[in-house]
Amino acid sequence: MTLASLVGLYEIFNASLLFALVVSHHIPNECRSEPAMPMSAQHHLDLEPQIGNRESHSAFLNDEFETLALTSWSLHYKSCVQHFLKHGQYTLEVQSLAALINIRLPHQRISQAVDTSLRQYIQRLIVTAHDSPSILLAFFGGAWESGVACILKEERMNYLFAAKSNGWASTKTAYDILPDEQTPFLRPLRNPSENEIQTAEIQWSEWLAMQDWMVGERSPW
Repeated sequence: MTLASLVGLYEIFNASLLFALVVSHHIPNECRSEPAMPMSAQHHLDLEPQIGNRESHSAFLNDEFETLALTSWSLHYKSCVQHFLKHGQYTLEVQSLAALINIRLPHQRISQAVDTSLRQYIQRLIVTAHDSPSILLAFFGGAWESGVACILKEERMNYLFAAKSNGWASTKTAYDILPDEQTPFLRPLRNPSENEIQTAEIQWSEWLAMQDWMVGERSPW
């Protein structure tokens, strides 16, 4: 390569460098790209816990309860109880399912309490994956969404926690009704939503914090 060629290349290089400096000087800050983050740093960032303040954390968990009017809910719940006692338990569909999942209906019990709790029936429907809207309608009537949906939600969460904290045998025992209404089988939670699982994860984390006494001022939330 001749000396003239080298001089020409040197001049081209200097011109390119000068142009790059001028252009970069006039680019607004918001248009400039950030330097690439190393992969190790990206991985570390992804694993950082997304923990907000206590107020937002509590609001996420308690929002559903803030909107629950206890007086009106009680009326709907009593309507479900009355439907179950006067109609639902006498239908062939409910009697057949009760026999399958091994739980006595109120009229089959020797001594009936003054008040009948629906929670044990909801629990048995959940753990056997029979808590579908059509079955809930058959058991508790048209007001089931207003009357027992909140109990259903609580017990589905409890079932997730029981499965996570115990083995199969212990979980099954927890849902047995003595002396002879044992849970015949367990099934995975029916059709859980992603929001339901995320809420369970948050509440489970709170319980783990409770086990380590990370409550009150020590709470990470």
